[in-house]
Amino acid sequence: MTNVAGQDWFQDAALQRVLGLLNSDGGEARVAGGAVRNALMGHPINDADIATTLVPQEVIARAGAAGIRAVPTGIEHGTVTLVVNGRPFEVTTLRHDAETDGRRAVVVFGTDWQEDANRRDLTINGLYADAEGHVIDLVGGLDDIRTKTVRFIGNADERIAEDYLRILRFFRFFAWYGGGRPDPDGMRACARGRPGLKTLSAERVWSELKKLLAAPDPGRALLWMRQIGVLTDILPESEKWGIDAIPALVDCEQSLGWTPDPLLRLAAIVPPDAERLAAMAERLRLSKAEAGFFRQWALAPAIPEEVTDAVFARLLYRHGAPGIAVRLRLALASARAEARAKDAAMLRAARLSSLLKLAERFERPRFPLTGADVLKAGVPAGPRVGQVLERLESQWVEMNFSLSREKLLERLEKHAAEPG
Repeated sequence: MTNVAGQDWFQDAALQRVLGLLNSDGGEARVAGGAVRNALMGHPINDADIATTLVPQEVIARAGAAGIRAVPTGIEHGTVTLVVNGRPFEVTTLRHDAETDGRRAVVVFGTDWQEDANRRDLTINGLYADAEGHVIDLVGGLDDIRTKTVRFIGNADERIAEDYLRILRFFRFFAWYGGGRPDPDGMRACARGRPGLKTLSAERVWSELKKLLAAPDPGRALLWMRQIGVLTDILPESEKWGIDAIPALVDCEQSLGWTPDPLLRLAAIVPPDAERLAAMAERLRLSKAEAGFFRQWALAPAIPEEVTDAVFARLLYRHGAPGIAVRLRLALASARAEARAKDAAMLRAARLSSLLKLAERFERPRFPLTGADVLKAGVPAGPRVGQVLERLESQWVEMNFSLSREKLLERLEKHAAEPG
């Protein structure tokens, strides 16, 4: 029997304390889902969720008696979070879905492990590890882990109808854990279930898409999503732009040691159109920082590789380094891919790499004058103050930030003496 008891994460004292608490006096608890899957596939384990036969009130009562903080994070669905040594453990009562509408479910608590496993989405997510570390497989997940097959539990259409987000989860888990081609039954069910994607909240869609784009190489998953129309459903901006830039970007990330960035990867498959990206950010409910990322990128100028360092510094000052850096990263990935066949692309890649380093190190200089200096020089309050300040700043930038405050004040006196 497969066993995870010898692994460090399972030996953790906080986890063992929770399992001990819930596996006494007639209760039974097992580690469920992701932690077991990742332990068997050699992936990092960030948290350990626990399934139990105990109802939430009993979990809370036992935790209180043991001096463990209990937070009713999803008590209507049977989930209580126990906090041990600052670490949260989600504890969920065994359940089955009495009613579903494709978005939410009415659950009924129970004690049947098979019934609990059957309601989960994918076989690789339906594994348990008992208190001794024995892995319990009620849905065929172990075989699928060995073959890297991402497959729905039972009838794929039924699993998707229970929650249409499972279409995106199918592709997300394929991106992270799948090998070869996707499960054909799952693909057909996802294609049939596409209309249900419209019922999902934007926040859930974006959360799932962002996790997919964070995979080491999301290219194959995106390809199959495009093949059956799912990608166009959730990201219409990508329809005519395509996903061809992803392989080159992933290769560049791996070669240069870049941390995979879901936002950069999304930028690679949508057009740099500020208006369309603003609409995308609104539709997907992106955060202000995420929307800002795309706005800065869309408004940043294209950078020719023959640009001089001095001119480049002026561009960075005027347009901001973050958006320009995104353009350079995407251009560099493309140039590196072309460089395998063209010497000119190799030279271009080298220059783009140099410019990217300059952008990443750039610290925006502080303009030495303020509106108060302009007023002090005798310019009346009003629009002319900003105009004079803007003219002087432009001169300072064109001189590559070399004019000192004293020199600028001399120029300010001349501007102040000019008729308004």
